[in-house]
Amino acid sequence: MNGHELVSTPPRQSKTTPTTDANHFVLTFENNRFASELFGQYDQNLKLIEQRLHVDARPRGNSVAISGEVTATNQARRALDYLYGRLQKGSSVETSDVEGAIRMAVAADDQLQLPTMEKKAKLNLAQISTRKKTIAARTPTQDAYIRALERSELVFGVGPAGTGKTYLAVAYAAQLLERGAVDRIILSRPAVEAGERLGFLPGDMKEKVDPYLRPLYDALYDMMPGDKVERAITAGVIEIAPLAFMRGRTLGNAVVILDEAQNTTTMQMKMFLTRLGENGRMIVTGDPSQVDLPRGTKSGLVEALQILKDVEGVSVVRFKDVDVVRHPMVARIVRAYEAQTAVPDESL
Repeated sequence: MNGHELVSTPPRQSKTTPTTDANHFVLTFENNRFASELFGQYDQNLKLIEQRLHVDARPRGNSVAISGEVTATNQARRALDYLYGRLQKGSSVETSDVEGAIRMAVAADDQLQLPTMEKKAKLNLAQISTRKKTIAARTPTQDAYIRALERSELVFGVGPAGTGKTYLAVAYAAQLLERGAVDRIILSRPAVEAGERLGFLPGDMKEKVDPYLRPLYDALYDMMPGDKVERAITAGVIEIAPLAFMRGRTLGNAVVILDEAQNTTTMQMKMFLTRLGENGRMIVTGDPSQVDLPRGTKSGLVEALQILKDVEGVSVVRFKDVDVVRHPMVARIVRAYEAQTAVPDESL
């Protein structure tokens, strides 16, 4: 079982009578150093598991006693099993990895079609790798998204901020470029955002576009050495372009990423999608709940999702607030706003 043994022990004595829903066991990990990294500094990873799953996790040496409701303790075991497997493969375990493992463990119960955590550890979660970095899916939806990127020519990744949809798209493009599967990466966003238009901003085109594409740059520099990114941009291997500059082009042997696609109009989206050329891949990301278009203007993303949902070669992956992999507060903020939008605004 990924380098640890499961030892059953009697439940801890307490003033309350144990019920049939109670569960208690001890996990013992063979590698002391890995166990220490798994538990975290001052056992912070175990404390996070306790907080999220409402279990009791008490470490002792290279073992940890898990107590609580049966489903929750099994989820804790799956999460720890997966994280220990990461350490065995040479990966580190950060707070975000623990959060992701917890989500995956819970999803294994909530969605019966998903493999259990033990099976996933053997099959390997979907990963994206370059010579600089390897990243693995942190949620079931991220896993589905990476697999969709691998099999489909056109992929829509839609959902709230912080779910990794843009980061993973750029990371996957970097992987394909490094492996020689494509010749170019083209990054684009609509030029209209939060009421601003390129024509009213100072500077040349690159200076105007850069602020809009900063999240895409961040992912590129994470996956590729900085000097290599700069050379690729200078040589046109990585191209940064506003959506308006796509008209009339055929984009073959390239990965083309359109971010913030909720701010495209119907005509812009159709124009973009029909640029796909031979051996081309397109990835469209956006959040339909964050449309900045003028009132009454249809979002090209929302319309495309409806029109293309049954088209062969097109994959749509929908992220939710539970997929947010930034600070846990971000997920709570997203949920609060989603709840508010469900309530009619009486001031209108």
